[in-house]
Amino acid sequence: MDENEPPSRRAALIALFVVAAIVAGGFWVARVLHDAGRTEDCLMRGGHNCAPLER
Repeated sequence: MDENEPPSRRAALIALFVVAAIVAGGFWVARVLHDAGRTEDCLMRGGHNCAPLER
């Protein structure tokens, strides 16, 4: 490697992509758990129409 050549940013870009994927996955899991919790709360109250509406 030449002394004047800047270091490659490939590793930093890969790390950024991995972190972004983890954050997006975390938001998805949080949304799924929130929806499941709302359905469970409805069922615990004795509701009969607790199925989530499809978006």
